[in-house]
Amino acid sequence: MPICRYALCLPILVFACPAFATEPTIWPQWRGPTRNGQVTAPAWPDTLKPEILKPLWRVAELGPSYSGPVVSAGLVFVTETANKENEVVIALDRKTGKEVWRTKWAGSMSVPFFAAKNGSWIRSTPALNGDTLYVGGMRDLLVALDANSGQERWRLDFVKEFDTPLPAFGFASSPLVGTDGVYVQAGGGVVKVDAKTGKVRWRALSDGGGMNGSAFSSPVLARFQGKDQVVVQARTKMAGLEPSTGGVLWEREIPAFRGMNILTPVLVGDGILTSTYGGTTQLFQIKAGPLGFTTADGWMFKYEGNMSTPVVVADHAYLLGRDRRLLCINVKTGKQAWGTDERFGEYWSMVANGDKILALDNRGLLYLIKANPVEFELLDKRKIADSETWAHLAVCGDELFIRDSTGISALRWFR
Repeated sequence: MPICRYALCLPILVFACPAFATEPTIWPQWRGPTRNGQVTAPAWPDTLKPEILKPLWRVAELGPSYSGPVVSAGLVFVTETANKENEVVIALDRKTGKEVWRTKWAGSMSVPFFAAKNGSWIRSTPALNGDTLYVGGMRDLLVALDANSGQERWRLDFVKEFDTPLPAFGFASSPLVGTDGVYVQAGGGVVKVDAKTGKVRWRALSDGGGMNGSAFSSPVLARFQGKDQVVVQARTKMAGLEPSTGGVLWEREIPAFRGMNILTPVLVGDGILTSTYGGTTQLFQIKAGPLGFTTADGWMFKYEGNMSTPVVVADHAYLLGRDRRLLCINVKTGKQAWGTDERFGEYWSMVANGDKILALDNRGLLYLIKANPVEFELLDKRKIADSETWAHLAVCGDELFIRDSTGISALRWFR
């Protein structure tokens, strides 16, 4: 086999993370088992030193990708865009990095010139549910693969299905798997797809392929006031949708420069935290009344989030903004606890475990930070990749999987 390479679903019930000592923990989707950048694992060490955080294996010579690695008990799934022609999905053996299978399809397209400096390659992080892997292709495709063999089970082409244009930035949102369907922001709106057949169940917030068709943010499942709902952030608004019908339960305008609502909505109690490019950082509440759901202002201040979805630890959000500073914000009051003078990279993917945060900077740097609401407390940092690291970090117990633009590395803390 050629060189090797390395998803899931958060239903309303989320995947549990079993104890690492008993059974390997998994990373089945965008932002992890609970889709919020949180993991439950033994406390991480206070160091990233090579003698403690050791490499297990590395697969080099992969084509570029923005997709984060997805990890099952035995496999690691990665994507790549090969030769600017095909999108490729590769399954790797979790212990060795050896290639188990690969599959591909035509998937070439170019993003607008002002975004082209970062490349025109596959963006969406897949979602793994049981033995099915759901992969979003740049040309507005959703492909279901057998996770054990790579065999294609079904394919849905949203351009053909709804006669919509290709989204300018490609399929960027990461699929969300619920109890009976897959939710995606594609086809000029938000679509629920039958997980077994690939048939469209419903389509909501449709605008015929305009701003919604190019949504960057990824949906999450929530329960507000006893009601399950799918929360989606489109280019100009955020909305709560009824999972079985797609009916709009509530919606709220979220102003942003050129519709750059990129962050995944962060659920905080009965509120939602978001931050936009060219806009504000805000938290608003979801209220239920006799006439249905409404939104109510919580707090807001002028700070521009960009691409990095924050993590929340003990009532404080840690947010990397467009100005590349890290802010700590009290989510109850909206008051800034502190902000760094140091400027970091353009993008961080963050994972929290207890009172520690791992942050993967797009410059190939890994930071280990204490979630300290009093001051910025850096425990350690380490150059972890020679090429850029835009894909989301995956953390499974003591194991880390880091996809850079030329390959993927597996590391492990040895205590």
